[in-house]
Amino acid sequence: MSTLTLRIPDSKYERLKKYAKSKEISLNKLFDELATIALAQYDAKTRFDVLAAKGDTERGLELLDKLDQRL
Repeated sequence: MSTLTLRIPDSKYERLKKYAKSKEISLNKLFDELATIALAQYDAKTRFDVLAAKGDTERGLELLDKLDQRL
């Protein structure tokens, strides 16, 4: 496990402490959860970018048009 030093404004720190307390978790656990969310978003975007690079633009637009017609 690693240690991370984070410099943020005092007001933001106090708000994050209150947020963690409202969730009944430690500030450390809150940051762990926030990091997990950020990494999941990064992984999803990376996967999308890889798949988009392999995809067929014309076919994708056709499928979107089809979907629009059904809505």
